[in-house]
Amino acid sequence: MSIFAIADTHLSFGTDKPMDSFPGWKDYVSRIENNWKKLIDDSDTVVIAGDISWAMNFDELKEDFAFLHSLPGKKIILKGNHDYWWNTATKMNQFIAENGFDSIKILHNNSYEVEGVSLCGSRGWMFETEEAHDEKVLAREVGRLRTSLESAACEEKIVFLHYPPLTMDSRCEEILDLLREHHIKDCYFGHLHGIAAQMAFNGTVDGISFHLISCDKLGFMPLLIKK
Repeated sequence: MSIFAIADTHLSFGTDKPMDSFPGWKDYVSRIENNWKKLIDDSDTVVIAGDISWAMNFDELKEDFAFLHSLPGKKIILKGNHDYWWNTATKMNQFIAENGFDSIKILHNNSYEVEGVSLCGSRGWMFETEEAHDEKVLAREVGRLRTSLESAACEEKIVFLHYPPLTMDSRCEEILDLLREHHIKDCYFGHLHGIAAQMAFNGTVDGISFHLISCDKLGFMPLLIKK
């Protein structure tokens, strides 16, 4: 009954956008599957911190969710910047129910209690040249994370974000303030790959430990975070 985490699975069974052509990503889906089955059983929970699938809609998403559902354990997923299929919680939960993907849960303005801790999170926000800074987007993501944290039933809370709340040369103070306010000890994030992963901050600031869990950084092996 353990908790694992990973991010950026970038599945594409229903689309033609595999990641195998990128350095280090060859046969990544089979590597994820094989490593997952070695580590995880049905009593475990795995948090996938965004960029779940390249699908653009639910029709394209179905095969990717079928793959995830076939893997052992419960899966809790949150939104990444490439999850274009993401919709309202009502529509996503309806899609999950209609297709029998009951091992998959959506982390969106809520939290989950697992093994005596509350699992909280949101997509987060990061300032990038590819997307103009938008105060409204940041405020929305901070609000969603706050809602998730305030819904938590356990004293110990673990936060999962897709975007890193800080890197070696940048900080999202609004999110960091929220983590401090709720006395978070561990924050896990994805999004950074390849050379960009060198900019990730893996360490402790203000008593909060930050951990990069993107697939390639972990060698496509889910990370054990609580046993």
